[in-house]
Amino acid sequence: MSSYTLTEVANILGAEVVGDGHRLVEGIRPLDQAGPEHLSFLHNPKYVEQAVESRAGAILVHSADQLPGRDLLISGQPYLAVARALELFHPRPRPETGVHPSSVVADDLELGEGASVGPLTAVGRGVQIGAGTVIGAGCVVGDGVTIGKECLMHPRAVVEDGCRLGDRCILQSGAVIGSDGYGFATVDGVHHKVPQVGIVVLEDDVEIQANTTIDRATMGETRIGRGTKVDNLVQLAHNVQVGEHCLLVSQVGISGSTKIGSHSVFAGQAAAAGHLELGDRTMVGARGAAMKSFPEEGNVLAGFPARPQKDWMRSQAALARIDGLRKKVQQLERRLRQLESSPEGEKS
Repeated sequence: MSSYTLTEVANILGAEVVGDGHRLVEGIRPLDQAGPEHLSFLHNPKYVEQAVESRAGAILVHSADQLPGRDLLISGQPYLAVARALELFHPRPRPETGVHPSSVVADDLELGEGASVGPLTAVGRGVQIGAGTVIGAGCVVGDGVTIGKECLMHPRAVVEDGCRLGDRCILQSGAVIGSDGYGFATVDGVHHKVPQVGIVVLEDDVEIQANTTIDRATMGETRIGRGTKVDNLVQLAHNVQVGEHCLLVSQVGISGSTKIGSHSVFAGQAAAAGHLELGDRTMVGARGAAMKSFPEEGNVLAGFPARPQKDWMRSQAALARIDGLRKKVQQLERRLRQLESSPEGEKS
């Protein structure tokens, strides 16, 4: 592993050195695992005490005031600086360019400069793969697929016929782009398949993580906007439109033809029914389910059915008081029966 002076690391990360800029750094480790040869990081104030006790040679922080007397790297965006440091000390290995002999590819494959197709991969007819893109082992790329520059398909990812990926997209293992949408015409109790003839488009810098499925459109496009990151085990149905720079966390489910605005966040196991419109910067809390449209910008939703978070929190607070209210009603009922059965109660 390469080593760098603290000053060299600072220049690469766009950070400022406080302390000994000539200190050699050989890697990056968590506070409790770092030694004198390592860079570590502090981006959560609750770990200040652990940082003080850490053996790390240097620590990446937001402010020098957090750890006086230590060798530091100061960054206004420490978590982003950590990401860049990880890239520096753990560069992604690049396979040999070209097509592995064990793969099966059509004769008309257009393979960009520096691109590679790994072992046991199948590539269909009319495929274009951009410069620097890496297709891992055991992947499937269907007919007519276009994949942009510097993309990465991890082993066993699938891109079905006709789908399009922009530049710098990442598909983790088991991701399936362009599976059939769930469309059936039910007549007399029998479900007849509706052909799904559209495609999926991933714009630039989209990442789709492991075992996530994005269905092709019935007609037209299912589209995922630039910079959006989709976690593991997410299901996006046919004709869904997701805006730019969204975050969809694990086990999210979005039903067909729903539109999600840019910079929106769906927390774990959140969902949306079909044919809805959710505005830019919508946030849906964990296990929340949007059952109607909220087209305005900046809605924060929670619960089932999802509603503005403040309303949901009030209802939850009221729900927590129900048991006490029930006991009070029971006490009042007993008191009322006592009054009714007393001689004075009979006279009244």
